[in-house]
Amino acid sequence: MIADPVARGRALAEFYVALEPRLFADLEDSGVLPHDARSPDVRAEWQCFALYACVRGLVAAGGFNRETAAAIDALHEDVLARWLEESGAGAAFDARRARVAERYAEYGAIGQAGGAAGAVTVTARLGDAAARHLADGATSAELGALAGALHEALAEGAAEAVRRGA
Repeated sequence: MIADPVARGRALAEFYVALEPRLFADLEDSGVLPHDARSPDVRAEWQCFALYACVRGLVAAGGFNRETAAAIDALHEDVLARWLEESGAGAAFDARRARVAERYAEYGAIGQAGGAAGAVTVTARLGDAAARHLADGATSAELGALAGALHEALAEGAAEAVRRGA
């Protein structure tokens, strides 16, 4: 495990930056996104979902504690700094941060719903929720299943990267 929580979060930010675009390209290439999938909103939705997967990976690797909270803060600080460089300060960046907060609240509630029994279906439920946002409400079972699978793979990869210190 990467011992220093800040270094852990920053390493995971690098992991996110390397993998998020590749996974989005896979999503685009799948043919399950609606025709307007190249819009900035669709990409922003995916980025929120992928970032949430990295948070889930941090928690899976380190549990719920102050060190994990510090790692999550470092992850967000690094990713948001990159987003700020891309979009500049102002309404676009503020909207992006607000979207992340809204999605985290939604995805967190999904993850907590159903207790132990809900853990079995959390990937599908998260995928369906993300699919609704990615497709602006007009979703399909295929999009939900693929979004959930990509999210789960990213969360598991993030946890493993943190555990191995890679």
